[in-house]
Amino acid sequence: MRSDRARLNCGTTIPVLGFGTYSYPIDLKATELAIHTALKVGYRHFDTAKVYGSEPAVGRALTVAIDEGVVEREDIFLTSKLWGSDHHDPVSALKQTLQNLGMEYVDMYLVHWPVKLTPGANNPVPKEEEFEPELDMEVTWRGMERCFDSGLCQAIGVSNFSSKKIERLLDFASVPPAVNQVEMHPMWRQRKLREVCGENKILVSAYSPLGAPGNAWGSTAVVDSPIIQSIALKHNATPAQVALQWGVSKGASVIAKSFCKERMVENMGALNLRLDDRDILDIDKLEERKILRGDVYVNQTTSPYKTIGELWDDEI
Repeated sequence: MRSDRARLNCGTTIPVLGFGTYSYPIDLKATELAIHTALKVGYRHFDTAKVYGSEPAVGRALTVAIDEGVVEREDIFLTSKLWGSDHHDPVSALKQTLQNLGMEYVDMYLVHWPVKLTPGANNPVPKEEEFEPELDMEVTWRGMERCFDSGLCQAIGVSNFSSKKIERLLDFASVPPAVNQVEMHPMWRQRKLREVCGENKILVSAYSPLGAPGNAWGSTAVVDSPIIQSIALKHNATPAQVALQWGVSKGASVIAKSFCKERMVENMGALNLRLDDRDILDIDKLEERKILRGDVYVNQTTSPYKTIGELWDDEI
């Protein structure tokens, strides 16, 4: 197997470097252009979600590239996600996603958050009255398994699940999740979660692997870290390459997002970097801080999570 791909527990393989398509505000034309550029640079894994609003742009760009013979559909790995308002019917939600994408299947379909919202609640920041009081993950997961069994997706997984939520899911899942996509970078290392997922052959996929410096809610703390910068200098690499390669070296796949061609090339170069034991030890000394905490899914009245600790089962 090529070293730029990882094997999932369902037998399929996933490129370890993915291309993120979330941007705010959403610019569909810029997204399409970025995907065309990313394909030329060598990206083959594209990550989207219903709530990002980028599915139509991703689908159009990939369809054009496939039609023009730039790439085969089999060489593309396409991930999308079930939004909280669709937990009652994942099959219909995925069919809508496929319509948005103009595709017959996605390679990976993830439960976006362990949060159930009322049907039609499509805002990334739910209103108080849009929360369902309880997440019945058994019902949701049965719907995800139907998506998998019907061939609408090649693999199913979750996102933003704690170790405890993964273990609970494994208690009743007929098809185990192939992936848990979570925030992970040198300043939020997810050691416990990586161990639990590793024991159960679940790939950890890292979003915001650079700390999301380009997003309003993101931070430059990772790429500005003196330790990351000194490791980069030592290897004649960039801080972004060090952060991405750290994630890959921990057995994770990483989803990097940049619509700038130079950055796309730079991020791809992370796969050629090799960190040594000293580098890993130095990174392990960095202070940890979660950037995307999910405060919008916590409230005292309607959310099943009254505190941030409850949302993450105290893994924060």
